[in-house]
Amino acid sequence: MDEKRTVKVSKYLSKHLRHRPERIGLTLDEGGWVEIDALISAAGAHGFRFTRDELNHVVANNDKRRFAVEGTRIRASQGHSVEIDLGLPPATPPAYLYHGTVAASLDPIRAEGLRPMNRHDVHLSADRETATRVGARRGRPVVLAVDAAAMHRDGHVFQVSANGVWLTKAVPPRYLRFPQPH
Repeated sequence: MDEKRTVKVSKYLSKHLRHRPERIGLTLDEGGWVEIDALISAAGAHGFRFTRDELNHVVANNDKRRFAVEGTRIRASQGHSVEIDLGLPPATPPAYLYHGTVAASLDPIRAEGLRPMNRHDVHLSADRETATRVGARRGRPVVLAVDAAAMHRDGHVFQVSANGVWLTKAVPPRYLRFPQPH
C-alpha cells in the first residue's frame, strides 16, 4: 500500500470514526467502537472502498497510532467531536506536558487558556518534539509548556489515551508557560 493511499484511508477513518459516523450510516457505541465489517461495508456503500488488509496496514503503520482495534471492533483513540466515553481512567501526569500551536493563536490562549474547541478534551503531548510536530500542521510551531503537576494538585483530571496523548478538559492560562519572544 503506497503512502498516498495510506494517508487517504487514514483521513477517511478519522473523519468517520471521530466526527461524522452518521454520514455513512454508522452508529458508534458509547465507547466509540464500531464493528470493522460494518465500517468497511458502510464506506463501500458510500463510494469509498478499502479492504481489511488496507485497514490493518493503516492501523499498524499510523505514526500517531490514531486507531485502536479490539477483536472485531475499531475506534479512534481520541479527538472525537461526537459524544462518546473513551473509558480512560484518571492518570497522574508528568510535571510538564506540552501543546503545539501557532503564533496567531497565542493572544486568545493567553486570555482564555487552552480549550477543547470542537473536541471533548484538550490534547497535550508528553514531549516537546511531538508538540512541535502538532503545531507545525498549521504553520510555524510554537510550543507551550503546561504545568501539569500544579494542575493535578489543584484537582484537574488527566487521562492518557492508548496512543499516549494526554487529555484534560481545559488548561487555564495560569498553568501555561509561554516561550520568550526573541
